[in-house]
Formats: sequence, structure tokens, C-alpha cells
Amino acid sequence: MRVVIQRVLQAQVETEGRSVGQIDKGLLVYLSVGKGDTIKDAEFMADKLVNLRIFADEAGKMNRSVLDVGGAILLVSNFTLHGDCRKGRRPGFDAAAEPKLAQQLYEKVIELIAEQGIVVEKGVFGEYMHVSSINDGPVTFLLDSSRLF
Repeated sequence: MRVVIQRVLQAQVETEGRSVGQIDKGLLVYLSVGKGDTIKDAEFMADKLVNLRIFADEAGKMNRSVLDVGGAILLVSNFTLHGDCRKGRRPGFDAAAEPKLAQQLYEKVIELIAEQGIVVEKGVFGEYMHVSSINDGPVTFLLDSSRLF
């Protein structure tokens, strides 16, 4: 499972001209499920997203989590994070999970985050979406549940 995490002041996702998810201060997270990912990957990712200390404390150091600051998470499915651009000119997506499994694990991450008391908004799995955000920093991290980076 891979994510791109962006600390934001505001983020919104739209599909078919209507807003389906919107947050103020918090995290905009793009999530991709890979072949071989399991519930353990979903648990790892949910825990990291809730507890990763990337918000500033009183001294200006990244020492607070989205939970600590009362922020929200906008979670958007994005299989292209498993795209392989190393060969040729068109990315390959062999490493991405099949849609049925990907959706199950995506929904599980949402469920696990919500259980921690975080407001979770989401995109529409498998749909074409427009995502807008106001990045805070900018602060952006990559995370892979297989610890590849």
C-alpha cells in the first residue's frame, strides 16, 4: 500500500461536478493498494496516518499528529501510485491490486481511521475526480507499507 500525504489548510474532491468530500486543516492522502497487500497493510497505514507527527508544535517543530491538532483526513484512491514509469513512455500498472481488493482495503483504511475519532472524508473509488487543495508548507511525504521508501 502506498500513500502520498500532504498537510493541507483545505482540500476538496469533486466528481461529476459535485463535491463528494471536503476538509479544512488536516491531511490530503492519495492511497493505492498493491498486489499482495492485506489487512495488515491497511492497519499499518491507518495507524501511520493518524499518528504521524507532521504538524508544528509551539516551537515550530513537527511534533503533532492530525489527531493532536483536531484535523481531518481526505482520503482519495489513486492506483497510479503503483504505476511503473521506468520502461518506455507509458506507465505500467502490474503492481496495482485488482479493483475489488483495492476497494475493500481502501474502505478498511477509512474505517480504521474513523475508529480513532478522526473525521474522514473520501473520494469515490474508481471514479474520475478533480482534487483541489491548499498545501500547508508545502509538507508532502511518501509512505509504503512494505517499507520500500
